[in-house]
Amino acid sequence: QVQLVESGGGLVQAGGSLRLSCAASGLTNSNYAVAWFRQGPGKEREFVAGITWIDNTSYYADSVKGRFTINRDNAKNTVYLQMNSLKPEDTAVYYCAARLGAVITTSYQRYNYWGQGTQVTVSS
Repeated sequence: QVQLVESGGGLVQAGGSLRLSCAASGLTNSNYAVAWFRQGPGKEREFVAGITWIDNTSYYADSVKGRFTINRDNAKNTVYLQMNSLKPEDTAVYYCAARLGAVITTSYQRYNYWGQGTQVTVSS
């Protein structure tokens, strides 16, 4: 059974930083991609960043490029999202998602597994 557990959300002032963690279990091979999505109040769920497990390829939404970094720790089966220079518009519930196949897609419908989400609030 696949489980994704996010942690690391919280309240931070604009310009600050947070690091989110996604601990994955039950993913039995390296042929998958893990991504972070977010959903702000009254907004649709949107892609933030993704990474492939097999070769560490990463991809970012334009809105976070240069500010956020996604990486992984194989030994811990954990994916991290380092968020710097946070803005009030980054406020959202952040979700970790995984899909079979080493291809990052920005479409949330193509992800098979989801975590419960973690709230990030950026105050101005």
